[in-house]
Amino acid sequence: MTLDSDWEKRVAALWEQLGAISGSEFVAQMDILAAQQPAEDAAALFERACARDSTGHSDLAVPLYRQALAAGLTGIRRRRAVIQLASSLRNVGQVAEGLALLEAEQTRGSDELDDALAAFLALMLVDSGREREAVALALQALAPHLPRYQRSVGNYARLLTVKA
Repeated sequence: MTLDSDWEKRVAALWEQLGAISGSEFVAQMDILAAQQPAEDAAALFERACARDSTGHSDLAVPLYRQALAAGLTGIRRRRAVIQLASSLRNVGQVAEGLALLEAEQTRGSDELDDALAAFLALMLVDSGREREAVALALQALAPHLPRYQRSVGNYARLLTVKA
């Protein structure tokens, strides 16, 4: 389903209020906006999940992220949902599942969220006892943004995961 731009604008305006209103009020207002879409609208489910996640309720966000993805969420929202679902799974102690999601997501192509994916994957790797891989991944994501030493940092990052 194609969402109307007015609904998208109202969702964006509500996100601008995050922190200015209570978490419970924010979630309630997002639920009202989501209810303006069909019950199984993937974007509305995603926004409901994000609202809960952003107000400290990862446990409540997980099933909504899953529903949004199952409902056919597309585009940048789909990638965000995978990253955020994985992060929420980490927060509720399901690190292995979150790690698997992010590792699979790495193979799906590249976009502006690559570095965010790397950051959350690095957190998962740390929680999985794979700290050297986590540092290597973080450095590989950082290297292209450095004004100098990109090649050196990239090489050092690769060496972190080479078995001695």
